[in-house]
Order: sequence, then C-alpha cells, then structure tokens
Amino acid sequence: MEKYFVKTVKNKKMIHVAVPGSKSITNRALMLAAMSGETCELTGVLFSADSRAFLDCLIQLGFQVEIFEEECRVIVQGEQGKIPNNHVEINVQSAGTAARFITVLLATAGGSYTLNSSEQMKKRPMKELLDKLAEQGVQFEFLEEKDHFPFRMESKGMANVETEIDTTTSSQYASALLMAASVSGMKISLTGSRVNGAYIKITKEMMKQFGISYEENDGCFKIDKQNFGISSYEIEPDMSAACYFYGMAMILQTKSIVDGIHLNSLQGDKKFLLALETMGATVSDRPEGVLVDAAQLQSFEGVDLDMSDFSDQALTMAVIAAFATSKSIIRNIGHIRGQESDRVAVIAEELKKIGCDTRIVEEGQQTHVEIVPGELHGAEIETYDDHRVAMSFAMAGLAIENVVIRDPMCCRKTFETYFDVLDTITNG
Repeated sequence: MEKYFVKTVKNKKMIHVAVPGSKSITNRALMLAAMSGETCELTGVLFSADSRAFLDCLIQLGFQVEIFEEECRVIVQGEQGKIPNNHVEINVQSAGTAARFITVLLATAGGSYTLNSSEQMKKRPMKELLDKLAEQGVQFEFLEEKDHFPFRMESKGMANVETEIDTTTSSQYASALLMAASVSGMKISLTGSRVNGAYIKITKEMMKQFGISYEENDGCFKIDKQNFGISSYEIEPDMSAACYFYGMAMILQTKSIVDGIHLNSLQGDKKFLLALETMGATVSDRPEGVLVDAAQLQSFEGVDLDMSDFSDQALTMAVIAAFATSKSIIRNIGHIRGQESDRVAVIAEELKKIGCDTRIVEEGQQTHVEIVPGELHGAEIETYDDHRVAMSFAMAGLAIENVVIRDPMCCRKTFETYFDVLDTITNG
C-alpha cells in the first residue's frame, strides 16, 4: 500500500479498540530473559518490525527461542549472561532498542561480531555509547561512516568497570548499560536531562521484576555480577499505541477506551492522559481499560506542555493542537530530531500542509515548537519512513477531508495493523 486515503468519521460513536504489546517492555523483556539463567515464557509480546529484529538477533546469536506469534507468546532459554554464538554477524535493522541494547550486551559478554542495520538506523546517533564502550577496551572498525552502523566489534568482556553515561541524547544508552551490568558487574553514573526519565524507570522496575538487585544513590548504580531469572512475564499493552486512539477522542469529541490500558502502567506515555485532562477531557480507569471522554467538549484550548519525558507523543499532541482554538507550545523536544526522522522539523512542515502556522524556537539547549491553528484542509502527508508520523497524521484525516498518508506501512515498526484498526473506526 503506497498511500492510505483517510476516511472522515461521520458517526462519532465511542471508539473501543485493542492494541499490541508494548515495544519498550517487549524488547527489555527479551534482553532480560536472554541474559537470565532460566527459561522464561513471555506473554503479550509485540510482533512488529522492531521486535522481530530483536528476535532475529537473539536467534543469530544462538539463543534458543520458541515463537508463537498468533498467541503473542515467546519462550526464551536464558544463558546466564553468555552469548552462545560469540563470533557472528547480525542485523539490527531499524530497531533503535536492539541497536543499543544488543551492542552493550555483546560488549559486556565479549566476542567478535559484525553489526549491520537499515539505512535509517545508519543515520541515528550511536557515538556517545560507542565511545563509552571503547573506553573499556572494546574495539570498533566502522565499515561506512565513523561512529555509525555498520561496524565490527571485538570485546574481551567488561568486568567490574566504572562508567558514566549522559541520558540527554538517548536514555536507551543508560538502559542498555543498566541491564547488561549484571553480566559482569558495573558501577554506572547517569548524567544529563533524563536521569529520572520514564524509560529509565521502566528499565529499573523490570530489572527488579526479573530478579536483578542493585544499589542506587543519586543517579549512581552499583550492580554486581549475578544470576537471576523468572519463569514467566506478562507484557502490558502499548501505551504509546493507545495514545493515538485517545487523541482521536479529542479530535472527534467522542469517547475512547483501549483494552488493558491502566493508569498504573509502567509506561511513561501515561502522562499523555494527564495532558488530555488539562485540555478538558475526563480520564477514568475502568476494569476493561482507561476511558477518555471528550464527548462533552464543544472546543478546547491549546496547551503549553513540556514533553521531554513522553516525547514519543509529541507528534500526536501536535496533531491534536491543530484542532485547538488557540496556540500550543510543545517544549523540550530537541532530542527527537535524532529519531526515525527529524520529528521537530516534521511537526513544523507537515502541520503547515494542513493549514497551521508553525515555528521552531531554539533557546540554548532547549527546543520547542509553536503551533497556531488555522483553517484546516486536506493534504498529502510525507511520512519519512517514520511510523509515528504516519499514525499521528492519520488522526487528522478523521476530521478533515482529503488527508492522504504516504507509505503508511512504515507503521510496521511498532503497530502492523494500525490502519486495519483505523478502518474499523471509519467504517462504523
């Protein structure tokens, strides 16, 4: 499917959908299960381009993995921090989590590896992480651009090292080190703007759930070499995916419920629900899932919002802001320039196509986007091979005629059936 022509919604009935498992939790669970000393059954697993890339890497590395896709279930035989095939070539494809997590795991466990990736992943930042690993004796040979994929790496392992990592560019660097530390023991100091960020919190909580003990003091972690493991782990539905359907409730002024999503979620994107509350929606946690009720809204004002800690929803909020009655400012999102696309530039350019006035403001180390709603109209949206662009701007087409999404299947990265689910809403 080269283009998706979004249908406008005429009958604003309640939206009730299910979404796949969390990408963030799925990939952390796969890594922790592989590092553990037990056979672990994972349920609620996300099957998408990113998680399949992670699974493929584990299989190429020699881990015993049983996959039951229709049941959203995977069984992983842990190897107590060892890599069964420690002289092998793998491909992380476009999966940022696989790229960062597996690189650190291989460096920590030791071996000789060649790591390939997609063209998109070759452009994404890795330098800070690779520099830290090189400081510990890991050797890199870059096959194309320096400090980027693809590369060869040679490691004798990283036993009882002390290191510091900046969380500003990507908290995945810190999460990778924290999880891999139990293989050989590490002292890790976190610095930067997201020491206490949402994804770091997910990592810490999941480490505890899998049985990894650690000492933490003001961003400094001491993690001893240890055996750990659990026999089963249930993965939450993806809050990031759910937010699109909650955003639709605002745009269409209706109600939306997503099965299995709850306010006690590990996932930081639950802060998006609080933002919707400030815009006038009612949010309630029901047994079947969180309900967002915007049916009583005649209109809503724009927001001035710091999204540094739930920036995966910056595009989602930007599209919602197009339907507000006043200007919105989305703050502290400079780090999303280095994701699947330059999302700051995308917000500005693609919102202009549908009739908004936008401005990017750089203030020192901070970046924000100002969005002034205008007379909205249809447009053909470029997606830049970025799943979140495709899914966010499709929301606009539910209320604006003639919105077309180019390359819609880039959403395979995290939500393969997104447009099938969208069809159930627009065909109702």
